[in-house]
Amino acid sequence: MPDDFNAKIIEEFRANGGKVGGPFEGGDLLLLTHTGAKSGKPRVSPLAYVKDGDRYVIIASKAGAPENPAWYHNVKANPAVTVEVGTEKLTATARQVEDDAERDALYARMVEKMPGFADYEKKTTRRIPVVALEP
Repeated sequence: MPDDFNAKIIEEFRANGGKVGGPFEGGDLLLLTHTGAKSGKPRVSPLAYVKDGDRYVIIASKAGAPENPAWYHNVKANPAVTVEVGTEKLTATARQVEDDAERDALYARMVEKMPGFADYEKKTTRRIPVVALEP
């Protein structure tokens, strides 16, 4: 079950065709439905994204925490996911971007859209994973 903060974002997203207010107003947000690595249960995470061709690119920042977010562990274990963008819903495969140059370029694009992602890198010693959602 998502926490209250995420539950409200998910509800607002679905009620308003993908539009949300508050700190995410005007930003590009998607809902990622993934399968729990341990539980096997479906989980939903609202995440910022950048578009790269037909892929949606998400960042496993966890706001600069020392560990990766739970959704990242889930998609590594179970890469088949569902993505909701606006009113569109599609199935995709989650793949970590392994090439350093590609990863850095995609991360920089996220920072360009949402400068807070630059702060996340400064707050942690881990290399924040970049994940491509491929339809």
